[in-house]
Amino acid sequence: MEEEKVRDKEELLLEELQATLAVRDDAKFCQIVETAYPVDLGIVMGKFSDAELLYLCQLLKNEKLADILEHAEETLQIRLMRILDNNRIIKLMRFMSKDNIVDILGDMPVKNRKEIVRLMQFGEQKIIQELLGYAEDTAGGIMTTEYISFRQELTVAETLQKIREIAPKTEEINTIFVLNGMKQLVGTVALRDMLLAKDTAMLADIMHKNVISVEPEADQEEVARLVSKYDLPVIPVVSKRKGLLGIITVDDIIDVIVEEHTEDMLRLGGVSKEENIASSLLDSVRMRLPWLIVNLLTAFLAAFTVSMFESTISRVVALAVAMPIVAGMGGNAGTQTLAIVVRGIALGEVKWGNNKRLVLKEIFLGVINGAATGAITGVLIYFMFGNVYLGWIIFAAMICNLVIAGFFGFLVPLILKALHADPAVASSIFITTATDVFGFFIFLGLAKIFIQYLL
Repeated sequence: MEEEKVRDKEELLLEELQATLAVRDDAKFCQIVETAYPVDLGIVMGKFSDAELLYLCQLLKNEKLADILEHAEETLQIRLMRILDNNRIIKLMRFMSKDNIVDILGDMPVKNRKEIVRLMQFGEQKIIQELLGYAEDTAGGIMTTEYISFRQELTVAETLQKIREIAPKTEEINTIFVLNGMKQLVGTVALRDMLLAKDTAMLADIMHKNVISVEPEADQEEVARLVSKYDLPVIPVVSKRKGLLGIITVDDIIDVIVEEHTEDMLRLGGVSKEENIASSLLDSVRMRLPWLIVNLLTAFLAAFTVSMFESTISRVVALAVAMPIVAGMGGNAGTQTLAIVVRGIALGEVKWGNNKRLVLKEIFLGVINGAATGAITGVLIYFMFGNVYLGWIIFAAMICNLVIAGFFGFLVPLILKALHADPAVASSIFITTATDVFGFFIFLGLAKIFIQYLL
């Protein structure tokens, strides 16, 4: 219901903007954009042509367009950077936070990026170049340099006066960072605590000294885990000597969580995070086909396993009906374990060394779930084919395959993690292969052993 309301709101905004554009009612357009949210405007403006976009950008004030640019999807950001001249881009970036500027510049061709950086003021050039030097998925890549820091010797009254002067140009003012004489981070003060403190109190007396911080090379997932664990509104990024380099705000952390979740969900299915619904046909083929070929090769392993028991299947046709059930249930159980383990790895709960108890749990879980589903399947198979031995064989095979599913569902993502690969990268393909191959082998192997009872 909420999604439908959002969609209706966006469609209504699109219709209004299209109507004003058709009659060139500039005053009406400005009136609409003043009351609309920047994120909604970014979504809607992405549906206009480049020529229409350029016309609309001419009507927008720099501050409003900068706000829209910061909240827009990557595709619209790239389009706007392409159609706007560099002088206008420089004016827009004066209203944008440094981390968002770096994100946008990182998606631009190197030549265009250098031209824009060259037009910036020297101080801004230095900051932007430093931020561009960090990988985009690290703490340094997502931090901003717009924060408030003061020396620990300042009083509350002096600090509040300075905050009033510089707050309009700063992204984060709720947390004040306290530095010592060597410009090292030694504490933080919440603005609320400062307002409640005496004017004569020094920052050193009211600051929190136990500061949670990260170095710029830290992976963004690790940063997100720390923010979630300690409920931080902001986390500082420091050098090895504890010098304050920048901060990461909670809105950037939310973006990281959404990005990592989306990436993991796509990679579990063997799809690249670069692909979206608007990707071209050739791009989709390029990003999907390699994993499909891998899946095809692994499927031949399962087919080869079945071919080993061709004579057994030809003698007992009921086996051909029953064996996909065993393999399918194993694949489902393995995917369940995989989802839990990938989440545990992402949260730092699953590592090499603390796995014996967890592996045993998955084995016992496989036995219990295999016995329950195997019993139901065995009874149904008995009523279908009137052979109690076939029911017992599928019961035993189901238990064995669900144990295997749990074992491999736990093992595969951990192996990928140990190899410094993303544990969500097409793990489901390998899990399905393992459960198919072992499921067919166990079920058909048991059938071959007890063939005389099945005829």
